Amino acid sequence: MKKLVATAAAGAAALAVTVATAPAASAKPDTDCQRAGMNFLKDNGLFSAVAEGGLPIATAVSVGVAPRKGTDVASLPDPLPLSVVLADHRAGANSLFDYPWC
Repeated sequence: MKKLVATAAAGAAALAVTVATAPAASAKPDTDCQRAGMNFLKDNGLFSAVAEGGLPIATAVSVGVAPRKGTDVASLPDPLPLSVVLADHRAGANSLFDYPWC
């Protein structure tokens, strides 16, 4: 179990670094998209659950979220931690996923 937790944590950390460094240094974070994503989760009663346990990729896909071309979904931690979901929203056009509300 410790190995599974460590592997998931390492995967989440690597994803967070990838998402955080993807945009150019001069690019502004897409906080409007982040806010829209948070509102979507809250409006659908999912925010607390995602904050506690992460967002399963299948759940995201079921509401219209789509991996962008080149995203290797199999290499991502599943569920995605809320911090990673929010960081990906802020990445704008450099995000791993395309969000219908952004």
